[in-house]
Amino acid sequence: NTSSSMQPQQIQKRFAGKNVYTIEEVEKRVMITLQLFDKIDPEKLTKDSHFIKDLGLDSLDQVEIIMAMEDDFDFEIPDDDAERLMTPALIIEYICDKEDTYE
Repeated sequence: NTSSSMQPQQIQKRFAGKNVYTIEEVEKRVMITLQLFDKIDPEKLTKDSHFIKDLGLDSLDQVEIIMAMEDDFDFEIPDDDAERLMTPALIIEYICDKEDTYE
């Protein structure tokens, strides 16, 4: 039964409170998520790449990126904030701020 092997992790996640990340972990997860996004050329991606100006994405792609970050880090990013998150560095800074990550 495969569902029972997943249960402890789900319980741990549900009751252990907030996940704790280092800045390096946040940065790594954000960059991996972006590298796996089908419309981003991983060769062109840097922390300072602007999604629209540098990577040729459109506003819908940017919304998809924000949704992927919400799924990955398990919290909602309000639309007003999401509109400003146009580079990986800004997303990393935002997530670190929201997750109280400083190391």
